Amino acid sequence: MIKYRLNCDDCNMSFDSWFASSKEFERLKKKKLLNCHNCNSSKIEKTIMSPRLINKSNNKQDLKFKKINKKIQEYQNFIKKNFDYVGSNFAHEARSIHYSEKKKNKGIYGTASNKDIKELKEEGIKAKIMPWFKDNNN
Repeated sequence: MIKYRLNCDDCNMSFDSWFASSKEFERLKKKKLLNCHNCNSSKIEKTIMSPRLINKSNNKQDLKFKKINKKIQEYQNFIKKNFDYVGSNFAHEARSIHYSEKKKNKGIYGTASNKDIKELKEEGIKAKIMPWFKDNNN
């Protein structure tokens, strides 16, 4: 949908009207199906219009995105405080903990490929993937 500010050439009245597309406006104008509300003239023209800009601070999607980022940051902070970081050795460390008789008091976190996570799950080892923001992006 597109909204145009229209002007009647005969009586100089301005009014707004909605169209399915700019091509639809041209088609209706060519068939003389556009009329002035005031004088019924078919001499209707589009006027110059400025684009409608969206204020990003009021954008609902932007606010939703910020809320999600904040929640992810809270999870990351919780994980950093309560789990041991094992880096790229996550799959190896997870197997070591799972198959050893001595269990760790703290969980672990680190990086692993999707293939590694799938293999861990097939072995009955619980592992989750979550989005992770690097510290310099927070």
